[in-house]
Amino acid sequence: MRHTVLTGVALAAFFVVSACARRAEAPARDYAIEAVPLAAVQIDNGFWATRMDTNRTVTIPHIMKENEETGRVENFARAVHEAPGPYQGRRFNDSDVYKTIEAASYALAKHPDPGLDAELDRIIKLIAAAQEPDGYLYPARTVDPAHPVAGAGPERWVNLNGSHELYNVGHLYEAAVAHFEATGKRTLLDVAIKNADLVARTFGPQGRKAVPGHEEIEIGLVKLYRATRDARYLALARFFLDQRGHPHDTQPYPADSPFAIYNGRPYMQDDVPVAEQRRAEGHAVRAMYLYSGMNDVAALDGDTAYAAALDRIWDDVVSKRLYLTGGLGARDTVEAFGDDYELPNRTAYTETCASVGGVLWNQRMFLREGDAKYLDVLERTLYNGFLSGVSLAGDTFFYQNPLASDGSVARTAYFEVACCPSNLARLMGQLPSLIYAQKDDELYVSQFVASHATVDLGGRSVLVAQQTGYPWDGAVTIRLAPDQPVEFTLHVRIPGWARNEPVASDLYRFASAGDAPSAEPALSVNGSPVPLAVERGFASIRRTWTAGDTVRLDLPMPVRRVVANPGVSADVRRMAIERGPIVYALEGVDNGGTVADLTLGSAATLGHEFKPDLLGGVEIVTGTAVRGARPTAFVAVPYYAWANRGKGEMEVWLKEK
Repeated sequence: MRHTVLTGVALAAFFVVSACARRAEAPARDYAIEAVPLAAVQIDNGFWATRMDTNRTVTIPHIMKENEETGRVENFARAVHEAPGPYQGRRFNDSDVYKTIEAASYALAKHPDPGLDAELDRIIKLIAAAQEPDGYLYPARTVDPAHPVAGAGPERWVNLNGSHELYNVGHLYEAAVAHFEATGKRTLLDVAIKNADLVARTFGPQGRKAVPGHEEIEIGLVKLYRATRDARYLALARFFLDQRGHPHDTQPYPADSPFAIYNGRPYMQDDVPVAEQRRAEGHAVRAMYLYSGMNDVAALDGDTAYAAALDRIWDDVVSKRLYLTGGLGARDTVEAFGDDYELPNRTAYTETCASVGGVLWNQRMFLREGDAKYLDVLERTLYNGFLSGVSLAGDTFFYQNPLASDGSVARTAYFEVACCPSNLARLMGQLPSLIYAQKDDELYVSQFVASHATVDLGGRSVLVAQQTGYPWDGAVTIRLAPDQPVEFTLHVRIPGWARNEPVASDLYRFASAGDAPSAEPALSVNGSPVPLAVERGFASIRRTWTAGDTVRLDLPMPVRRVVANPGVSADVRRMAIERGPIVYALEGVDNGGTVADLTLGSAATLGHEFKPDLLGGVEIVTGTAVRGARPTAFVAVPYYAWANRGKGEMEVWLKEK
């Protein structure tokens, strides 16, 4: 094994997995690059440590409480008549419980908590009891089989376009693997295996030919395959992907049904075989899960057609469909991508779940191809479109993350369709696994986070640690401590924003030469400058490393104006503001109550200042704009922090004077 740091629980889980692995051989192929896993990485302090603590101590308990109060947990008890009454809520509510278990499992892996552990045991016992003898698990039907919840078909699997039967259990599989890896317990893993075995018996070349209307099971099946090495699960993930764009054994909803939208095959990326798709279309969250699943199968099967399709689609998204915040999805009424350059601000869909999916997709693209352009988009999404989805306090949320508001938008404690809070919580818990990666004797520093990890490189145990005030400060110190001198290559990402490239396309560009940094990024080893040769977004240093070696990266962080491609009609003659990876917004509370009437000149001086007592500690941007014909000072705050001081106007894209 590459990573030598295992807790006692994780070690026990490893031996159980090893026993399961006898059922099938390990894959001949996999991702070219491997993420240094959660168990091997510790976030030490600073920006993300604070947010992960809030996620563990506030967000996850809040979501668990809401799941109880809204009947989501009790639905499993109703399925076996241990609680009275009908199924509560929507047919996909079970997935919120599964995602919360996944998030809580990541928290347990880093911070053992007997109370949380016992609460998960209680919920898992209910889930196991609700599972039917053959493995079927769908309380929306089981509670009252004669009257299933709206959207479910009259029989199992017949309305897969919108029933979410397979979507739900995809999240079950992800939760089961996370819980098993965190605790060593098989309780939920056995439930997932029993269900996956039923799905494998039901669907496939010799069985039903259908696909889930909402992708997700493909990701879960691959995770289950990795945990058990049962090759049927990988084959089934491949089957569901390859079945798209072909005839299905699925009944459409009646044309006058409120669920008829799910009959539209482009809406669920099902009109063309996945290997032939060329652009992102349809429901944005579905698309992100599809592309993540395709990456997994492409890596494990070595499928070049999948890889080529993913490259085409990624280029399409980054050149025509990506919001400056990393948000995805233009049309709020159908939660979908729009036409080329269709990126409205006030009505932007930009669901938090789509940002979660975007991070998962871009991480996989990097692991498969090794280009930092994917990590740049991941970073943009993480600090902006994703992080805006949760309040600073951790207990209210955005479903959509618009880039402008007339003052009517506010965060909510929970939702009837509550996919976003638990999705956000589970990604926050996975953050340590996004920081470092490796390939043989190569170590990648992917994200700049105060942290440390122990990895095996060249047969030696190497401690790598970062000290940084990022994202407010561009100085990053990387300390390396191998147990013995060892030769390996260190790849340090040089972000696109530090190379005058907001994204790897012409969708956005920095506008003013006067905003450009006065110095280039600088790299040194043990105090001696290193020539900065950037290839595929990384500066690479190969040498024999010894304990105490220190690498210093300095990234100048001037305030930059950004303009959009002229094709983006919503942003014509408008400017946005960035500093480092942070996109800024103007709120009415800081600017006399209104911001929609402000204009920003291309030559106006922009400054920045850290405010430790504002919004949990933020770097603000200041300058002079024009209101009417009069100059007026303005304050901009990080976009992720908006709407934490009550309702009010907000603008990311200011009119250009």
